[in-house]
Amino acid sequence: MSKVLVISYSHTGTSRQLATTLARLQGWASAEIEDGRPGRSDWRCVLDSLLRRHPPIRYAGPAPEGFDAVVLVAPIWVYRLAGPMRSFVRQYRDRLPAVAVVSAMGGRGAPNAVAEIGQLLGRSPILSTAFLAHEVEDGSCAARLRAFSEAVGKAVASTEVLRPSTLSPQTA
Repeated sequence: MSKVLVISYSHTGTSRQLATTLARLQGWASAEIEDGRPGRSDWRCVLDSLLRRHPPIRYAGPAPEGFDAVVLVAPIWVYRLAGPMRSFVRQYRDRLPAVAVVSAMGGRGAPNAVAEIGQLLGRSPILSTAFLAHEVEDGSCAARLRAFSEAVGKAVASTEVLRPSTLSPQTA
């Protein structure tokens, strides 16, 4: 059994809900990234994302290097990765094992976030998927989230060379 850590950042609670469900499905550990400046406005968060800034964060979870893989769960704002997750990846890139990515968004932008994470890491995530906020809120994402969690478990346990791929609704 692989050791996987689910790390999320959530401003509105949608990504937190995805992360909690994902961790519970597989019995994985979970941790959360918090804003270094609590009470930040929505506009400040959007500007951080748009301008690709690295806002201060707090992370008090387990050391990622103690796991076989990490699943990063983050919102997409203005077609880009949320600033606090950007800060986390930049700060912890040398300590992150295999990385999978789950994006939560209102409409689009997940491929941009996955590409940015890959750029920050210097390597591509092993798997990625994205969910619309309304799918998380109404629970219709459950089957795809389960399929993704099983795919991560298999990818981490595999000794085969993996190429990055995206789980789409058509493949799940």
